[in-house]
Amino acid sequence: MNTTPSFAQLPYQRPNTAEFLTSSAALLARLEAAETAEIQRAIVMEWDTLRRSWSTQKSIAEVHYQQDTASEQAKTEQEFYDTAGPEVMSAEVDFLKVLTTSPHRSALEASIGQQAFALWDCTLTTFEPAIADDQRAEASLRNQYNELMAAIRIELDGETHTLSTIRGTFGDADRGVRAAAMAAMDGAMADKSDALDALYHKLVGCRHQMAGKLGYDSFTELGYRKMLRTDYTHVEVAQFRAEIQAVLVPLAARIRARQAAALGVSDYAYHDEAVRDLQGVPCPKGDASWMLDQASTLFERMGPDFDRFFSMMRRRDLLDLESRDGKAGGGFCTSFEDHHIPFIFANFNGTQDDVNVFTHECGHAFQCYSAQRQPLSDYIWPTYEACEVHSMGLELMSWPHMELFFGDDADRFRIGHLEDALTFVPYGTAVDAFQHRVYERPDATPQERAEMWRSVERDFLPWRTYSNMPYAEGGRIWQRQRHIYMSPFYYIDYCLAQLCALQFWSLARKDQADAMQRYRALCDLGGSKPFTELLEAVGLKSPFEPGVVREVVGEAAAFLEL
Repeated sequence: MNTTPSFAQLPYQRPNTAEFLTSSAALLARLEAAETAEIQRAIVMEWDTLRRSWSTQKSIAEVHYQQDTASEQAKTEQEFYDTAGPEVMSAEVDFLKVLTTSPHRSALEASIGQQAFALWDCTLTTFEPAIADDQRAEASLRNQYNELMAAIRIELDGETHTLSTIRGTFGDADRGVRAAAMAAMDGAMADKSDALDALYHKLVGCRHQMAGKLGYDSFTELGYRKMLRTDYTHVEVAQFRAEIQAVLVPLAARIRARQAAALGVSDYAYHDEAVRDLQGVPCPKGDASWMLDQASTLFERMGPDFDRFFSMMRRRDLLDLESRDGKAGGGFCTSFEDHHIPFIFANFNGTQDDVNVFTHECGHAFQCYSAQRQPLSDYIWPTYEACEVHSMGLELMSWPHMELFFGDDADRFRIGHLEDALTFVPYGTAVDAFQHRVYERPDATPQERAEMWRSVERDFLPWRTYSNMPYAEGGRIWQRQRHIYMSPFYYIDYCLAQLCALQFWSLARKDQADAMQRYRALCDLGGSKPFTELLEAVGLKSPFEPGVVREVVGEAAAFLEL
């Protein structure tokens, strides 16, 4: 019998919600009756097994839906989990209320770990049955966004593109080509602008309503708790944004000015930002199949553990990388917990983005693969900002092997990648600042939100101008950023993680083996500690510490001779 099925062979069966709830209630009754910490711990492990089973089927269904948003069968399965989710969450909350108030909590924390209880305490503040219908409404709106964006088609020079494939033209060496591509995308997005405004207005209202029912003044605090941020608040994030504005925005402006000079243009605009010289962006020297072969060599060189990991991913067909009609945009990594394996989803477009996205998602997947020995499903993945350290870290740690993909263009790629890593952070910070303003004023009109975006652009992207892009110029380009619709307050996690990934880059320049040892250790820890303690455990500095942004950015600026 085949003990290592491919993704297509993984068994899928929609769970029986009634049976799940009955099993959860039985475990709760046993937990309440348990007289010792040892008995309660055993019950927690049974409960965790029940959750893993549900999560596995849910993840398989979610991947099927992302692979083909036009499939009625896949959509029906996704809607099942969206509908059943609040009932399952209610059962989980009932269990956690008893578990977190157990007289044996101290002993259980010593056995299971304090981080699990910190996460569970946080979870208890994010749900009550009163918001069940609101959660279902929010899920429906998120699905509508996915389907709307996946259906957008862009006509350019007689060819039809999706939002994923059009990106392949943005780094063209011919300025006219990339300007035309941006203008075509701008027009396609403008056609959907009113629908996207209406969707977001409903999402903001829905989220604000949930926050009110749970006793919060705004969605901001609820949003942070839903992100399971246990060791910092919006106060620390605001201070971080201020430091980015003071330290990194001026450096990013110098990078943009140098790009403009290299391109020989006096009217540098948004359609030039992806290109650092007259050759255009470096592109991999082969197609997706060729890239997988090169990646196998890369991971073989990085060590036996990486080699085993990637060989397993290829053998079991756990990578869906190429764009196609109906496929959702973007990229992500998920896992199927009963099978102890990750899965990578991406949309290749034939540019350097493919290498960045691929190594990024492989960082997530390797971490998930490495943490399978963790005792609880809560510890397989850390919180999101820590997750992004693994992904962005691997992007930079794989630098020594970039000749595999780019040949003689590898150095051009590396310089451009570092510049992109630095210039991304002001954009990511702008996304975060925008969301804070949105949820501070949930009743704002769509036009007022557009003005909010233009304001944060002036603060964090002061060099940005648009040419022949009235939709973007009008302050709605943020509608392309799916995190704003799907995962509020997520995006700053990339910025925090970038400051940590750049520390790995710095360590690797001095001692690649030591940096890789620390990286492996971080992956092994999974989510067993909060963000700042994970960093401390492997000798990285928290980006919230005063002066860390300036220190890290300064080293990168020196490397770039800026």
